[in-house]
Amino acid sequence: MAPRRRPLPWLGPAVLLGALVPLLSIAWRARSGELGANPVAEALNELGLLALVFLIASLACTPLRTVLGWTWPIRLRRLLGLVAFSYATLHFSVYVALDQGFDLRAVLVDIAKRRFILVGFTALVLLVPLALTSTAASVRRLGYVRWKRVHALVYPAAVLAVIHFVWRVKKDLSEPLVYGAVLAVLLLVRVVMRLRRPAPAASRARVAPLADGARR
Repeated sequence: MAPRRRPLPWLGPAVLLGALVPLLSIAWRARSGELGANPVAEALNELGLLALVFLIASLACTPLRTVLGWTWPIRLRRLLGLVAFSYATLHFSVYVALDQGFDLRAVLVDIAKRRFILVGFTALVLLVPLALTSTAASVRRLGYVRWKRVHALVYPAAVLAVIHFVWRVKKDLSEPLVYGAVLAVLLLVRVVMRLRRPAPAASRARVAPLADGARR
């Protein structure tokens, strides 16, 4: 029997290509001197915003399946998370290399003294174990339950990322508050999903008649 082809095989490559377009735009504008009067600050702002956008997009995949019944977003969840981590790493790298000139002591002082940098750096640190365990081999090695616990770090990371944005902007909070509201809705949907799950005993009773190895 021929193996069943996955629907929309182009979806992942198309999303990845689209995710690279903003980075290419930043690089092109930096090369041509079109990033404004302070190109380093502009690059930092754009890279940080892209990291937040893709992080929230990765968190939207499960609620979209639950609320709308779409299954294709789940296939993009890992990719979106890795893109978010990549942009967050680039954001921090530009800060270390171009803003601070690789002065690690100055970076550490900044992290210790400026609260918006501290929460942003903490969010990046929380994303590191998620990126390192994003493979199917990591799920097998850790076990699904432990793997899920590790990947629950995405929730505080996203909250800290929004706080980082709010504290960075300081004056016009309309844009960061929009992202905060979207994140709050996504987290609320997940809380409702958890509350609606049957109790463990009821779940065991329900799956008992099923064949061994069947998954919920």
